[in-house]
Amino acid sequence: MITCLVIDDEPLARTIVYEYLLNHPDITLVQECNNGFEGVKAIQQHAPDLIFLDIQMPKINGFEMLELVEQTPGVIFTTAFDEYAIKAFEANAIDYLLKPFTQERFDAAIQKWRQKQGQALTEPAAAKLQEVTHKQPEEQLRIVVKVNSDIRIIPVQDIEYLEAYDDYVKIHTGAGCFLKKKTMGYYENTLDASQFVRVHRSYMIALSQLTRIEPLEKDTHVALLKKGNRVPLSKSGYTRLKSVLGI
Repeated sequence: MITCLVIDDEPLARTIVYEYLLNHPDITLVQECNNGFEGVKAIQQHAPDLIFLDIQMPKINGFEMLELVEQTPGVIFTTAFDEYAIKAFEANAIDYLLKPFTQERFDAAIQKWRQKQGQALTEPAAAKLQEVTHKQPEEQLRIVVKVNSDIRIIPVQDIEYLEAYDDYVKIHTGAGCFLKKKTMGYYENTLDASQFVRVHRSYMIALSQLTRIEPLEKDTHVALLKKGNRVPLSKSGYTRLKSVLGI
């Protein structure tokens, strides 16, 4: 039996998906969720084969929710907005259903998922969410992380610096450190370049936290932050930082 979830804050939208699923008796709807927090917990609990996911939802959006899931199931996006299509397919979506959609369009999306299930998945991206660099406006202002079973929303103004940590990025804040399975390059491309500067292969600092730049031996430098943290500057990072500061 194939299992699925519907994650959408609109009751009518969830009902429509449920009714359309009646045309596919081998697919069982195991839970309906009305926000991304519920969606993360339901995916952990049920490990579904497929999810029908809205994008604009309260608390966190659909893309942010997917970033918190370790093993991403098949995703069919259901949304009233067409501007998210490119980002949806960057996230390896099976299909993108624009509301209101018909039974026929829904069935076609299910068929696409069935065909993909029948293919040999040899690329890692087939099982994992790809790193998406197109961010929605609210994502420019926050980073969503998972801490054990809790979900934390970190405003970007709370970030002091970021540090590469194996396959993760360690986000340093006044409230502690948080891990996010991303790359430094991702944050270099998505955080506001007027607020955050990549100063080293392994470090990015918030300019609001910088107090001074100190010289070290052999033409090397270090950035001193407000809390006393000392962040090394590479030669290119030092040049980049001076350029941003206009010195």
